[in-house]
Amino acid sequence: MENRKLSAKEIIESYRGRHLRIMEVCGTHTHEIFRLGIRKILPEAVELISGPGCPVCVTPVGFIDEAVMLALDRSAAICTFGDLVRVPGTEMSLAGARSKGATIKMVYSPLDAVAYAQEHPDRNVVFLAVGFETTTPAACLAAKKAKAAGLGNFSLLVANKTMPNAYRVLKDSTDAFLYPGHVNAIAGTAVCEQLVKEGVSGVVAGFTANELLTALAVVIELSKKGKPFFRNCYPRVVKPEGNVPARELMNEVMEPCDAEWRGLGVIKASGLKLRAPYRDLDARLRFSLPKITGRSNPACRCGDVLQGKCRPSDCSLFGAGCTPGHPVGACMVSNEGACSAYYQYGGNFNG
Repeated sequence: MENRKLSAKEIIESYRGRHLRIMEVCGTHTHEIFRLGIRKILPEAVELISGPGCPVCVTPVGFIDEAVMLALDRSAAICTFGDLVRVPGTEMSLAGARSKGATIKMVYSPLDAVAYAQEHPDRNVVFLAVGFETTTPAACLAAKKAKAAGLGNFSLLVANKTMPNAYRVLKDSTDAFLYPGHVNAIAGTAVCEQLVKEGVSGVVAGFTANELLTALAVVIELSKKGKPFFRNCYPRVVKPEGNVPARELMNEVMEPCDAEWRGLGVIKASGLKLRAPYRDLDARLRFSLPKITGRSNPACRCGDVLQGKCRPSDCSLFGAGCTPGHPVGACMVSNEGACSAYYQYGGNFNG
């Protein structure tokens, strides 16, 4: 009689090999793994750590300070995704600026900000552009539409980032990455395949219980071979070529630049800025913003969490001085933040 093939769950639960550190670099993965109870079935030898997968969380304090300056000192109307409103800056958050009379408008899309600028021609409108490869094309589309419409009152404060060089910086912090499916849906798999040649392992994971269990089981099985690997465990969405039109749009409007990541410092060629034809939409240039170096609360360990150096529950502020209702750090504010996930799901157990 043939041996029965083990299920993904059985592969995970039965693992007794060397200690494996697997880094999630997607806030949705972090929350879904908690919500689905996957951490509770992990054996002692498998450790899941959270990385820089939340765009709001990796946005530096100085960016919030720039936005506050635009809102209060330059009287610009700020259009932003909701998560950014409560992220603490050096002195205050955008919510704090709003309490002082600033116009802070939450939008669901960058195109909503373009529409707001069209409806309010007497106001300078600034969209806060943050996010990875997934959301950057929409910001680029907004820039193109604003440029085509001749909107002289619309600009972008850009802090968009790309993931590949962050993986390279963190490669010694983990045995394998759980690559974010939605990022790879845009980027394709070529970068991940190149990273294997550089000694970096990982698998692209989807978001259902079966997809996440399969991805973790594949990491475990391939790790046993002792050499770098890559597998696409989300083929129904992620294709090798990715989304070519989206990348072409990004390349038309933006170009790589060095960028600061919260907790990771400046990573070479990991950020994006507007190309020369769109430079007149750059809020930093339009409003002559000074160079701002923000200061976070020294007790906050968001930076360590984003590097996988500690769990959120290891921070002395977690659940005490820092809660979703009164966040001290960005990782507790965002719906994709690791601290938010640990707080919501009670993540004080192993894994």
